[in-house]
Amino acid sequence: MTINIYQELYFPTSIYVHDIKDPTAMNQEVEKNILKWQQEDPKGVQKTNHGGWHSPTTMHDKPEYQQLIAELFGMMNEIFKKEQLEPNVALGNMWANINPPRAWNQKHNHANAFFSGVYYVKVPANAGKLEFHDPRPGTQILRPRQTTENLSREYWRSVSFDPQEGRIIIFPSWLEHEVKSNESNDIRISVSFNFIQR
Repeated sequence: MTINIYQELYFPTSIYVHDIKDPTAMNQEVEKNILKWQQEDPKGVQKTNHGGWHSPTTMHDKPEYQQLIAELFGMMNEIFKKEQLEPNVALGNMWANINPPRAWNQKHNHANAFFSGVYYVKVPANAGKLEFHDPRPGTQILRPRQTTENLSREYWRSVSFDPQEGRIIIFPSWLEHEVKSNESNDIRISVSFNFIQR
């Protein structure tokens, strides 16, 4: 006997992805400036990074990154429209990450922001996925066993994104995420940022 049921999904968690067209020239300039910054401040900042370099969070104040910042604002403004948010989006802070081989970032979220994101500047193969985790606390207490074959995405407990040069990923700042180990033999360079609402 077949029972007819229908499913309604509520309280979704949106992760937004945008690939910049022809990012090569911009990425080359951003990479050059980030590597220079690292030479000037080799210690950097210790946050969630293990084995990698994390710049101070004042990157958005530097004029050499304004082209990238314009791209980030373009995407963020579209997200504000899509989610019917009141305008006046602002960039709270921004920083560079350099993950050499075997470097990784532990699971975390971003406090005091509304949306967070990452932009990929230099990505060798196998440089470490960006992994998000189910944000619902109840699912961490007790969850029924599931079949894993062809499991529909709405039932996943985590989702991973492969980094790609020229890609922006933006997500709610409260969403826990981590960066897996860079298993390549080269450095991986990315830019992280937080947006707020004024």
